[in-house]
Amino acid sequence: MNVGIIGSGTMGSGIAQVAATSGCKVKLYDTNRAALNKAQVALEKILARLIVKGRIDDDESDRIQANISYVDNLKDLSDSNLTIEAIIENLDIKKKVFSELESYVSEDCIIASNTSSLSIASIAASLQKPERCVGIHFFNPAPLMKLVEVIPALQTSEAVLQKSIETITDWKKVVAVAKDTPGFIVNRVARPFYGEALRIYEEGLADFATIDWSLKTLGGFRMGPFELMDFIGNDVNYTVTETVFTAFYFDPRYKPAFTQKRFAEAGYLGRKSGKGYYDYDENGKIIPRHSKLVSESQKNKIGQQIFNRVLVMLINEAADALFLNVATAKDIDNAMTKGVNYPKGLLAWADEKGIDWCVSELDDLYSEYHEDRYRCSPLLRKMNKENRTFF
Repeated sequence: MNVGIIGSGTMGSGIAQVAATSGCKVKLYDTNRAALNKAQVALEKILARLIVKGRIDDDESDRIQANISYVDNLKDLSDSNLTIEAIIENLDIKKKVFSELESYVSEDCIIASNTSSLSIASIAASLQKPERCVGIHFFNPAPLMKLVEVIPALQTSEAVLQKSIETITDWKKVVAVAKDTPGFIVNRVARPFYGEALRIYEEGLADFATIDWSLKTLGGFRMGPFELMDFIGNDVNYTVTETVFTAFYFDPRYKPAFTQKRFAEAGYLGRKSGKGYYDYDENGKIIPRHSKLVSESQKNKIGQQIFNRVLVMLINEAADALFLNVATAKDIDNAMTKGVNYPKGLLAWADEKGIDWCVSELDDLYSEYHEDRYRCSPLLRKMNKENRTFF
């Protein structure tokens, strides 16, 4: 298969590596020749590290590199069977690129976008043959993360959807098919991990370190929400939150936090700026910060409350995604474990905690705050009445 990748940044280069490793002939396109040279050097370094670690040998490295060519003319992608765009998250720019690309490629070439949150239907509408368009959303770093969300637009043909699923599966990725709604699966369901943690901080219930400790120690998450926001970048994470909030017609469940907005405005972006919710040393390591709680028993009590509150909000979001047919239960849980490394699938976690526990926790929150943010998913309420589980 001939694959064209548009955009030679971290994501585009990562996707090119995945496709080339699977034996595809890849053309990595960028208008900036310096960016292409940088991508080529970066790939050589990545493959050299894999050789040192014993993951691949010299022959495999040579094969992968030989499968990728670097081009700065969009016409060079004319022989592609599949193109994947991985450029700036700007709908107008994507539409312009797709419209031009379509004039060069064959009629049966699949044209895909790696967008994390933009409407696939809107992107497809820029094409003369919108049925060839599909969302294929990788997670960073693409060579390491197992999950790929495949998102059919209203216009996407069944043949294009199935071919896309087969291709990504052949690339040894786990596919989760998602409805074309804001944030798809992962960026929708994960919002409470950040949003509720920020809300808990703003209420003064706990500091950043205690909230992170509770999610890691009691929940088994690899990173706490504030560590993760610092890793992603507060500017990037805030923009995604704001985009999802607007796309959902200002549903209070996705409401951004002033704390994150102010941190972004102050330039406290996290690891990349050396300061965020934590301070970082010259090697990008967190400078340890001690919890303000005075006793271990107090820390454990507050930590359990924090963990329960964030977890039930995540479960509620996952349940609502299932209720609204965004994806299947299996794909939702796969998306969260393989896309963002959650310790368990949220719907399986709901079964473990008990659907009655989920409903009770959410109703307690709603009773306390009387905010629509804490409304219980109708699916959870129905399942509780019927004494059903997700799996």
